[in-house]
Amino acid sequence: MRKVSLLAPALLFGCSTAPAAPPAIPVHGQTPGHTCTTAGTDRFIGQTVSDAVDAAIMRISHAAVLRWAPPGVMLTMDYRADRVTVHIDASNKITEIKCG
Repeated sequence: MRKVSLLAPALLFGCSTAPAAPPAIPVHGQTPGHTCTTAGTDRFIGQTVSDAVDAAIMRISHAAVLRWAPPGVMLTMDYRADRVTVHIDASNKITEIKCG
């Protein structure tokens, strides 16, 4: 009887359910529901930077992050599918819009 009582915890452990799967690890540059596209953003080329233009670019590009790229500023080379990069000139006019 004593051997069975010592063995019972080990037998019960074998019957336990598997632990729940760990939560999903967030992946840098991937915001669910946000994948940048530049379709339709050409109309902003030549416009001056403003809050309204900022919001419109975000809405049309479906990006989660907007990055301004003024002249002479170094940018990181990492690619982010959820980011739109807006290049501007010295007079704050938009010259190019790219994803990443």
